[in-house]
Amino acid sequence: MTIRVTVHNSGQLAVECAHDAGLARKLQALGGGSYDRVLKCWLFPDTKEKRDALCALVRSVADQGAPEFGQNQASAERTREVGRLLETYRKILVARHYSPRTVDAYHKWLTRFFDFHRTIAPARLDESHVNSYISHIATSDAISASTQNQALAAILFYMRFMLSRPVTELGSVIRAKKSQRLPVVLSRDEVRSIISRMTGTHQLIALVLYGTGMRLAECISLRVQDIDFERHEILVRNGKGAKDRRTMLPSALIPRLRRHLENVRSIHSRDVGDGYGAVPLPGALSAKYGGASRDWRWQWVFPQSRRWKNEGSGEQGRYHVDESVIQRSIQMAVRDTGIAKRASCHSLRHSFATHLIENGYDIRTVQELLGHTDLKTTMIYTHVLNKGPAGVKSPLDQL
Repeated sequence: MTIRVTVHNSGQLAVECAHDAGLARKLQALGGGSYDRVLKCWLFPDTKEKRDALCALVRSVADQGAPEFGQNQASAERTREVGRLLETYRKILVARHYSPRTVDAYHKWLTRFFDFHRTIAPARLDESHVNSYISHIATSDAISASTQNQALAAILFYMRFMLSRPVTELGSVIRAKKSQRLPVVLSRDEVRSIISRMTGTHQLIALVLYGTGMRLAECISLRVQDIDFERHEILVRNGKGAKDRRTMLPSALIPRLRRHLENVRSIHSRDVGDGYGAVPLPGALSAKYGGASRDWRWQWVFPQSRRWKNEGSGEQGRYHVDESVIQRSIQMAVRDTGIAKRASCHSLRHSFATHLIENGYDIRTVQELLGHTDLKTTMIYTHVLNKGPAGVKSPLDQL
């Protein structure tokens, strides 16, 4: 088996080899790496520890000597140039207030774009190169239409804002047609059955998702000051599209949410007593308001159960609960109920909207609660309503 290890344009170590399940497990066990299915290789940080580990792995698995990590002068210069461009690209995205997730996604797509055209200087890339790359990922890689559009948006941002070269003609670029799919909606009994199989904070988060229609990321990033018990409202800050909005706070949740916050406050008090208790603040607020990061009002509503620790600096803190924890909890609850639907956290949001419309609420009210910019997005929930006996009857029911 031949294993090729090179220094990628992004400055990472790229491991290329034929697919082998055993080797994949060994590469995964090295830690710190991930498989890039677009580049079709494993990527690891370029550190001495990882180089030594890869050398040992290559010697033990493949009938070959240690890999060569060096680059010729031209390749090394291009790597440095690409590194500078990617760093500038990231700074521009941050300066334009793109979300951290979008910044990371765009950065990865531009890295892959540069790697696809590795023989061409980044400054010389034009419409034809955009065309060939987008056509390649649309036809050769199993990616969804929305992922393809994200890749195109990342590259167009580079062309427009870094090269000052607006792309006006994409020629015969092959784009995937976005599928029109209906959301997975749960009945009220199914929602009750799923949530009843959850416990503790996970159950409370599921109740908030269904009771308010928030997205999971919006829910877990709530701050204490965002909940207004008197007005029965929740302020959703920096939602999708960097927009704030207000949604309802169900009366049934208030007693339990108050008890939960009392427990969170006691945890926060202990953290402050131990010399910690600071949370990250949006933008430059931490510089503007020195003590705000330890203020109770800025604390997470759903913090992690344990403090994280930076091994280098010794700094400790408590971030909000991770999305994957709640996603797994709901997946397990759905599995235990035996419901034959691909239900997820987002299905609770879909169910919230559908049940409101079933109850006769105005579609524009639902649009405001969900934070949709276009009413057409909200209108999809009118297509999944169960009209019952008042709906159209099948001829079979009349035989």
